[in-house]
Amino acid sequence: MIDPNDPPQVQVEKQAKIINALIRRASRQKDVGPSAYRAFQSAIDLQQKVAAQTLELESARYERERTRKTLAEALASMEEGLALFSDGALNICNDLFKGLLPDISEKIVPGLTLAECFDLMAGSDYLVSTDRTLPNLRRALESGQHAGSVVSLVAEVARDRWYQMSAQQTSPENTVLLLTEITALVRHNRREKEHLIDRQADYLQAVFQNMTAGVCTFSAAGEVMMQNGRFRDILGVPLTVLQPGTPLQELLDFMRARALITEDAPLRVDAWREELKKKGSLTTRVSHGADRVLDVQANVLPDGGFLVELKDVTLETRSTEVLENRVMERTAELTRANASLTEQYEEKARVEEELRVAKERAEAAVSSKTRFLAAASHDLLQPINAAKLLISSLQETTRETRFSPMVDRLEGAFASAEYLLHSLLDISRLESADPDTVSATDVSLQGLMEGVRADQSLLAAQKSVRLDVVPCTLVVHSDPVYLLRSIQNLVVNAIQYTDPGGRVLLGCRRKGAKVVLEVWDTGIGISARDQLRIFDEFTRAENVPIGSGVGLGLSVVDRACRLLDHALAVRSKPGRGSVFSIEMDVVDPETAQPVPQGPVEDTFDGTLEYIVMVIENDADVLYGATQWLELRGASVLPARSTKEALAHISDLGMPPDIILADYQLDGTDTGVQATQDIRAATGTQVPAILITADRSETVRRLGLQNDMSVLTKPAELSRLRPLIDWKIRGHSEAADTDKSRR
Repeated sequence: MIDPNDPPQVQVEKQAKIINALIRRASRQKDVGPSAYRAFQSAIDLQQKVAAQTLELESARYERERTRKTLAEALASMEEGLALFSDGALNICNDLFKGLLPDISEKIVPGLTLAECFDLMAGSDYLVSTDRTLPNLRRALESGQHAGSVVSLVAEVARDRWYQMSAQQTSPENTVLLLTEITALVRHNRREKEHLIDRQADYLQAVFQNMTAGVCTFSAAGEVMMQNGRFRDILGVPLTVLQPGTPLQELLDFMRARALITEDAPLRVDAWREELKKKGSLTTRVSHGADRVLDVQANVLPDGGFLVELKDVTLETRSTEVLENRVMERTAELTRANASLTEQYEEKARVEEELRVAKERAEAAVSSKTRFLAAASHDLLQPINAAKLLISSLQETTRETRFSPMVDRLEGAFASAEYLLHSLLDISRLESADPDTVSATDVSLQGLMEGVRADQSLLAAQKSVRLDVVPCTLVVHSDPVYLLRSIQNLVVNAIQYTDPGGRVLLGCRRKGAKVVLEVWDTGIGISARDQLRIFDEFTRAENVPIGSGVGLGLSVVDRACRLLDHALAVRSKPGRGSVFSIEMDVVDPETAQPVPQGPVEDTFDGTLEYIVMVIENDADVLYGATQWLELRGASVLPARSTKEALAHISDLGMPPDIILADYQLDGTDTGVQATQDIRAATGTQVPAILITADRSETVRRLGLQNDMSVLTKPAELSRLRPLIDWKIRGHSEAADTDKSRR
């Protein structure tokens, strides 16, 4: 019944009508029922609410009027004009805004639209000028592009007063216009501008006078307007010649007469004007007087005149000339140096080419030497082996004669030649790229060390040097041939360079998973400098006596250890002795399979009463071996081939006691093949020894596979005799064992 959106007065009138109707209805009824009572009670509550709302409305109206009055008082106290437009119509403004333009002040009333306000202001006689039109300001506000920002203009009003009008749309409904007086600021700026204009000539003249360059301005007619003292100083002309109004041609004529400018081009005014007209500027360098150089820069001015700038570049020019001269001199020096370096480079290239050719020749010679020694080793060792057998036989036959000392000396000289030949052949083999040169296997140190002791005991005794060997039962991974040669060379060196009465000790030290074999001596020692070079070929220490060898033994040891990956070291003090050591890997005794060895010492003093088959294609070696064996009581069956050996077996009708065979016979025939054929023909595993100049792993394995002991040429005769007896006795014992088992 009552719309809460109606104005309060309408709601009050409706409530009064409802209350009166309810009272009349209640008076007509004798009994007041519950419904009527509730209706009456609701009417009473509604009347109270209406009264409360009416009171609040009156209070809000009062607050509004009071706030408006306070706002009016605040606006009146402002020093700036302010107007508030709500929904496009003037809501309130202060007196300063209303009275700014007196001829329209009566029309500035509430309800005036913003557009009408701008139109009134634009048509006022008191508005002198603006820096932007009022319609543009209005359009900027209406476009909405400047919502929240301020747009403004500067306006001049009557009596030389200036205001800044700022307009801001504070919300979609409200726009504020603010007038701020800036008369004092404008008048101050005007005074400053007038002051600067008044002093422009003075400032410009002061700038001209303090410039480091000479500057002069000319009018469009070519007359002097302004110049500084530096311009006169540079040109060397008096002040009277450079008075304002002086024609440029008169200045040039003066300079020509005084010989201040000797070149024709700078003196032609027409040429200057043409160049300036085309390019707008002119730059040139001229000689001034006898020894000065000037840079001339001319630029066109806006009024058609031109400005000339002079710089004295005499010192700069001289410095440039000096620098250029130095550069030329330096260039000449560099050219000569380059020519010299080119010549040196060409000479160096020529020398390097000669060295390269020489190096290639040397390498070819070394390679040829290596190939020759490797290929000729068999042919070289054959006569050595024959001579060794014959000398041994000769010693045996001349033992009780006057020729015995002579033969002993012959044997010593031959032993030296044999040692040298062995060293040369070892180096050639170790230098070769043949992977079969060294072949590591499991080797028992005990057998090698005992063999060295047996071989070198005689040399130590002859030198009166005590040789001691501490036994070692360890097994190492190494090449048995070259490890034996290395130990022998170290022991021979130690004996050779130890004075009589001295001592040499061969022993081993365990070092974790490795063993260090050491050779100690109390000899002459080696200096620290010599320790760095004694392992080079044909190199000996400085304190070594002349005739003590050619310096190959240690080189062989060094090369062999490097190929076998053994660490070789030396410690020594001159006069105190030396210690040479070889560090090797120890093989686990549970998995070790050392190469079987025969006896290493000649303890056999009886005769060789055996039938010995000697198979050798070299006649001298065959003869020497036959003589040597027969002198020791053996019956020898000499053969030069497998065919001859089988013929001897056929004639004999029984197998020999042992076979001594060379590996390489004529053609494709080999001692291994001959041994196999003899064993097959006789049905007996005849013991056999392979004596060969071939030290390769292939031959060694062939020997092991065919149950043949392998000796390298020239054979150590002190080992050959006990080895023959050991092989035969071992074969007999094995045969007896087989018979007993049967």
